[in-house]
Amino acid sequence: MQITIRRAGEADFPAIIALIREFAEFQKTPDRVHNSVEQMQADKDLFICFVAEDAQQQIVGYAACFFAYYTWSGRNLYLDDLYVKESPRGYNIGTKLLYKVIDHAKASNCKKVRWQVSNWNTPAIHFYKKMGAWIDDVELNCHLELK
Repeated sequence: MQITIRRAGEADFPAIIALIREFAEFQKTPDRVHNSVEQMQADKDLFICFVAEDAQQQIVGYAACFFAYYTWSGRNLYLDDLYVKESPRGYNIGTKLLYKVIDHAKASNCKKVRWQVSNWNTPAIHFYKKMGAWIDDVELNCHLELK
């Protein structure tokens, strides 16, 4: 399968939002998606995203990330989402997207790439470990919704 990995642009935001919703369905948390194309446009200076495009120029996956500063390590790139549609899985698209994120982090002088994975998502855990990631089973996520 021919796949191109490239930086996303504003024209890609509708397709990315659709994939974000699909990912939320996969995570069984569709009610937690509150983002929109308009919000992404307003936040475009903060939004870093790479997309996987097939030979028909359809976006079949994405990796969204942002820069963060952690007091223990300094400048990091935080991988917020990595998602590939179900039908093209098995063609190393996730691997290509993750390598693109890693390359971007290195080019940006980051010390680490950080992300989270659901503890029930065994295939993703195995994938990340195969890629060399260390998975911390001590920390818990905290969310405080601001309204």
